[in-house]
Amino acid sequence: MNDDRVYHVDGELVPAAEATVSVDDRGFRYGDAAFETLRAYGGRVLEWAAHRERLAGTCEALALEHGLSGSELRTRIDETLAANDLADAYVRLSITRGVQPGKLTPQPSVEPTVVVYAKPLPRGGLEGDPVWDEPATVSSVETRRIPDAALPAGAKTHNYLNGILARAELEDGVDEALLSTLDGAVAEGATSNLFFVRDGRLHTPTTDADVLPGITRATVLELAREAGLEVETGRYELADVRGADEAFLTNRTWELRPIDVLDGIGIGGGPVTERLSRLYDERVEERCYR
Repeated sequence: MNDDRVYHVDGELVPAAEATVSVDDRGFRYGDAAFETLRAYGGRVLEWAAHRERLAGTCEALALEHGLSGSELRTRIDETLAANDLADAYVRLSITRGVQPGKLTPQPSVEPTVVVYAKPLPRGGLEGDPVWDEPATVSSVETRRIPDAALPAGAKTHNYLNGILARAELEDGVDEALLSTLDGAVAEGATSNLFFVRDGRLHTPTTDADVLPGITRATVLELAREAGLEVETGRYELADVRGADEAFLTNRTWELRPIDVLDGIGIGGGPVTERLSRLYDERVEERCYR
């Protein structure tokens, strides 16, 4: 990463080398923080309203009343992009509960720590290039998805140990870990949602099964239904995915990434994946570059 990048830390633009957070910050101590990964295309943040709402949901789940409006947060994102002279970028927005006494129980009064940073990505849309070099090689793992009853599945917090443990199981050359729920239903990747196609029908695990309601996931489902594709959300076994005609992963950075191999079994993309990828590019082009 370039040393001349600029971060937005607690309302101030500072050089990356000077961007610091207190060791007493609860985000560092306990992972007591919310975040969103966003993507800017042509200087515009795609689906900002959806990200803002999901961030609010995470903060509500954490009982983290940070007191910042959506417009204030958006201004900090825009200032970060401008300061780094970035139009097409990965953006991460983090809000921690800030520095409080060294006790596990949070205090109601919050002075949040807010950090925004960005890094360049290729142009998106119809003229763009994917961030990934090749379709994904994926392996199922023993690590299980944390159940919603223990930690809300829709909350994006700084505590990413579940995904880290899943990725730690992977062999060299494997791009993503596929996690299942405690009862064995396939759930999602460590940082991605899962889709697969069988007999022309698009399937994705239901968010009732400990699955993060990804914003890119929601966009793909919307595009599929608008295109007249048959769509089903439900509970699936690994065998259902291994026997699929096509499969792909989604997240904000990857957009749609075909699964080349799952557990040594070749799957690949196909006409449905390609069509949805094209529709996604058209959506980005229309909303961000025109």
